[in-house]
Amino acid sequence: MKLPVAVQLYSVRDEMAEDFEGTIRKMKELGYDGVEFAGLFDREPQEVKRICEEIGINPVSAHVPYYDMLENPQKVLADYAEIGCKYVAVPYLTEECRPGTDGWASTVEGIRKIAEAAKELGIQLLYHNHDFEYVKIDGEYALDILYSTIDEDLLKTELDTCWVKVAGENPAEYIKKYSGRSPVVHLKDFRMGQQTGGALYKLIGIDDAGDEKQESSFCFRPVGYGEQDFGEILAACEEAGSEWVVVEQDEPSDGETRIESVKLSREYLSTLGW
Repeated sequence: MKLPVAVQLYSVRDEMAEDFEGTIRKMKELGYDGVEFAGLFDREPQEVKRICEEIGINPVSAHVPYYDMLENPQKVLADYAEIGCKYVAVPYLTEECRPGTDGWASTVEGIRKIAEAAKELGIQLLYHNHDFEYVKIDGEYALDILYSTIDEDLLKTELDTCWVKVAGENPAEYIKKYSGRSPVVHLKDFRMGQQTGGALYKLIGIDDAGDEKQESSFCFRPVGYGEQDFGEILAACEEAGSEWVVVEQDEPSDGETRIESVKLSREYLSTLGW
């Protein structure tokens, strides 16, 4: 039996801001079994729970800013427990928190603190990577150090297949490396150009440390429309014991709208029997 497919609602964030319930309903119509939140757009958790129940879609997980969770993990995470999210992910680290900086050690301990609070509420904390976690510290990737430092029962992976590939690793092999610890996997496709660096992060609305004049032909693509081998990736998800795969597209490209992009992704997965 194929794994259920969810969509990261960041992919349709403009639509969510305009019509929260209608956009979630549209995701169900497109064939998605679940949703992963990226903000609640001022909705109360009980209202979000009701919407998901009425639509018949699973509130699988949520991306919640690291500093929001760190400041008051019990209060912030309680909202997602009330909605019914089984998972919450640390979605992104700002530059001062990243490996290779003086803040990295405290970040690891901060993630541990959040994970412990999540466990008390019945939520499993995940870590959603980009490519900057693939810097090496004493010959080992920082991402692997994070997972070896914090116990598996507290922290599991949410491997983003795009960023794993951008970092120079094979997404399928990395998923299998964390078999039993990869309950949720992000399916993300892209087309890579010659120039990356800071310009690449500007595509997702982050003014990272890149040259303002730098240009990149990198673009995010619907699943199946870029460079990724999703047959191999999906087989790895099944082998690794994943519970959900989640479609995410940070920005549309080639003139497609956000809704069109996630529709194309779901249709492509259907052609593979998913």
